[in-house]
Amino acid sequence: MQKGFLDVPHGRLRFPVFMPDATFGFVRSLDSEDLNRCGVQALVMNVFHLMQHPGSSVLQAFGGLHSFSRWQRPIITDSGGFQAYSLIRQDSNLGKITNKGILFRLRDSGRKILLTPEKSIQLQLKYDADVAICLDICTHVEDPMDAQRFSVERTISWAERCRREFDRIVTHKYASEKRKPLLFAVIQGGGIHDLRRECAEALLEIGFDGFCYGGYPLDGEGNLLVDMLRYTRRLVPSEFPMIALGVGHPRNIIKCIELGYELFDSSLPTRDARQGRLYASKPGKETCKYIYIQDERHMRNKAPISQGCDCFTCQNYSLGYLHHLFKMKDPLYFRLASIHNLRFVIRLIEELKTNKDG
Repeated sequence: MQKGFLDVPHGRLRFPVFMPDATFGFVRSLDSEDLNRCGVQALVMNVFHLMQHPGSSVLQAFGGLHSFSRWQRPIITDSGGFQAYSLIRQDSNLGKITNKGILFRLRDSGRKILLTPEKSIQLQLKYDADVAICLDICTHVEDPMDAQRFSVERTISWAERCRREFDRIVTHKYASEKRKPLLFAVIQGGGIHDLRRECAEALLEIGFDGFCYGGYPLDGEGNLLVDMLRYTRRLVPSEFPMIALGVGHPRNIIKCIELGYELFDSSLPTRDARQGRLYASKPGKETCKYIYIQDERHMRNKAPISQGCDCFTCQNYSLGYLHHLFKMKDPLYFRLASIHNLRFVIRLIEELKTNKDG
């Protein structure tokens, strides 16, 4: 049975865990102290973007992401597969999938880069990740059968190569078992049960420390793919933790916790905050309601965003002041709003865990 936590080199993750996306090594407008005060346990950073900005030589000079970002808690690194493939989906002239890996062209310089499974693992470990994720090919649930089949076959093949490269590096680099990072694999298959099962069984046979639900977690209308998320989680024994990649809406996080997922990553709460959509408590069945800070009715409102919220923003600032900051386009708004939305999501999870334990 899952023991309720996961030990990694930079600390213990106590489930459930929501991880903000710090794609380029930072969560927009927030520093490490802001994140600590919000109760953030871990961040997710992205190899595809980090290898371009600031670049591997810079990160190596700083000794890795923890030192560079001044974030001393766990970091999970995404392989870059989703971003590279997403780029190619938008414009086939920007790259292609090969047997070796994902070949893509940088927009700013036009330089071509081949991201192989081995290269992805090398970079993630060089960046001092606590958890590395295997390179995979992401699909949308509505993609055709041949695309889903190709994704599963390539994801399994690349996972084998990631496993070999990971083991090779870890054997030579990490003397202490406590310092050894972990390796997660991604289960693809779109909305096709047989492909999900085939992918999960193959990855379980290879052997990993944990797994991820791969592919877009929403359908074309933005609805959570509850049935497929449930099915995929049941394919993996409960002792292995699973990340529901890309799940960030409070309602969807709570649902995925019910389905047995332990970790979640998304940029949604902070992106919503920057765009003026704030989360607030709502009595009844709904997880939260939205407050649109640009609405003129908030101009003279002396109340906090959400009654009972313990975040720094709600404890110190009114809706009226946040409305003013937003209208003036002051950067302080981005910080205060992001602090609130992050803390709201994490507090929701903490309360759910407390009620369950109680």
